[in-house]
Amino acid sequence: MVQRTDELIRLPDGTVLDAWLFLPEGPGPHPAVTMTHGFGGTKYHQGIEAIARRIAEAGFAVSLHDHRGFGDSTGEPRQDIDPYRQIEDWRRVISHLQTLDSIDADRIGVWGTSYSGGHALVLGATDRRITAVYSQVPTISGSQSSRRRVPPHLTRQLEQAIAADELNQARGGQPASQAFVSDDPTVPASYRSADAIDFYLRHNAPEGVWENRVTVQSNRRARSYDPGHWIDQISPTPLMMLVGTHDTVAPTDLALGAYEKALEPKELVLLPGGHFDPYLDGFEASTSAAVRFFRTHLQAG
Repeated sequence: MVQRTDELIRLPDGTVLDAWLFLPEGPGPHPAVTMTHGFGGTKYHQGIEAIARRIAEAGFAVSLHDHRGFGDSTGEPRQDIDPYRQIEDWRRVISHLQTLDSIDADRIGVWGTSYSGGHALVLGATDRRITAVYSQVPTISGSQSSRRRVPPHLTRQLEQAIAADELNQARGGQPASQAFVSDDPTVPASYRSADAIDFYLRHNAPEGVWENRVTVQSNRRARSYDPGHWIDQISPTPLMMLVGTHDTVAPTDLALGAYEKALEPKELVLLPGGHFDPYLDGFEASTSAAVRFFRTHLQAG
């Protein structure tokens, strides 16, 4: 039976990342997979715990952490997303795992989804401790995605709000926030699609763990975050990308275009449906693909 324990990962600036460590049956040290959630979520979202347990049942130690400022992790301001800071924190998670007797420090893979799927690409290209990279419905180009998501006539309004928040903070004010998801056109929000609203508002996080908001600066950073730039530098580390055939959140065409630029060894899995289907109707297919990939590239030797 898989056992789940709590892990606290202390970062140099005093922030503490809260993680769940899932250990499989049998003696270690075990090959490990480190996982985290997407843009604005927590480890309680997106059915990630069920995915972590399934991978652990296949014989892997699995670490699943909340990003700083989200979920059970500390960090201020809350609900603030800085992709490159999240990536650096994730490196610290890998280092922490390498100190554990239960984990084989030379066999560690990363599992990322959506925004953290983009992080996984950057990590795979820049950290050779990683043995295998699984990237699910990943962010490829925040700049291109945002141009599709934000209508041209609203771009100036968004840029003015970002600039006003920068100025307010320079004067000592607190970071401004906006809704994460909303179907009200008069309410500024990061996502308005019906599937995103349904998915994030139908979450199972404990009371007070998640808020339907994100800092305004999170959106500025997202608009300039293009992790697909790194994809041709992941090789020779093995890469699996799982792409939704009708993904409008992390657009399908951007993901497929990036995959074409990746070098071998690589594998593409196409899953029918949109951005959230890998966690819902496509759960078995996506999780089975991840398990097969990690068995191939982490168990050998």
